[in-house]
Amino acid sequence: MALDQPPPYVVIDLRAIYDQLIVLNTKVERLVSKQDEHERDNADHEARLRSLEKGRWPLPSVALLVSLASLGLAVATR
Repeated sequence: MALDQPPPYVVIDLRAIYDQLIVLNTKVERLVSKQDEHERDNADHEARLRSLEKGRWPLPSVALLVSLASLGLAVATR
């Protein structure tokens, strides 16, 4: 083997493995935290949508009543 070439093998010591595990653990904890935030936001959005849906159901009924009243007035004034 020539002196200017690196050795044909790689040495990974326990400290390098430990350091990478710490980095991986930190990233996983960050992902779990973000997932929890997304779940809370999703639940909040669902609650808001449900409350909006509950408040909108009378609108078609009111529109129908107004149209029937105007039709009745149009027929009565003829």
